[in-house]
Amino acid sequence: MIEMKLSTGMLVTRYSYKHDIVFRIKEIINNEVILHGEDLRLEADAPIEDLRILKDDDLRRREEEIKEKEEYSYRLFRQDYQLMKNKKNVEDRTEGEPENVQRFQIPVKVLHIDGDRLYLKKCIDLYKKLGLQVHGVYMEENEITFHIEELLKKIQPDVLVITGHDSYSESKGSRKDIKAHRNSRFFAEAVRIARHQRPHLDQLVIFAGACQSHFESLIRAGANFASSPDRVNIHALDPVYVVAKVAYTSFMEKINVYDVIKNTLTGEKGLGGMETRGLYRTGIPYIENK
Repeated sequence: MIEMKLSTGMLVTRYSYKHDIVFRIKEIINNEVILHGEDLRLEADAPIEDLRILKDDDLRRREEEIKEKEEYSYRLFRQDYQLMKNKKNVEDRTEGEPENVQRFQIPVKVLHIDGDRLYLKKCIDLYKKLGLQVHGVYMEENEITFHIEELLKKIQPDVLVITGHDSYSESKGSRKDIKAHRNSRFFAEAVRIARHQRPHLDQLVIFAGACQSHFESLIRAGANFASSPDRVNIHALDPVYVVAKVAYTSFMEKINVYDVIKNTLTGEKGLGGMETRGLYRTGIPYIENK
């Protein structure tokens, strides 16, 4: 048997799972390898002999498939955004208001805390592409509870995203047991602290969770939206589409949860939440800076 040289950052798949998911190697401890999903917010571990280094042609094929899905979700959201914008323009017009009156928009401020540096960069790029103002912070999942209060006071966000990696292990307990989930308890505690500081569900909108997270605990802790009702994997960019839907829905409207998740890459098995008011506000007159 040829000895395989593995190092951190390498892309691999698992023989025991028929190479279904591409992982990045985070850490190697003796014969055990800690893995992070390349496109999914999943953390796992595996023995070295269970891993296969991803071949270039296989990587290109998978990247094309993922890119196609991401572009499809983006197109769906852009269509949705245009419909929301047109509807808002019509509703905002009062009787006798001139046609040429230009409105300004109050930007929604997002605080996105992520346990993965690469995912954080991908998410920030998409936020910017969608025209959203974001403050991104990289932090290990088990560290978030120690810093969340200070960050909320400093940034004063309208939307809070708490995400990173997670997983459910059947060998550690049932799906109802939060201890059988790798990082869900850290996410839930961070949500509790945030909600204690900002109790109103519509004044701070919270998304929390990652792959296979304990959905029920996150919602009970005070999240508006969370993963993962069916303990399935979620895509790295899913939180951004949830935030964008909230940010571009009028503050006069309640958001239908299905409308939030329909444009995500995962859908209702991986994401859920509660009725929440939108955050989109406009005003007049728009004054151009010269």
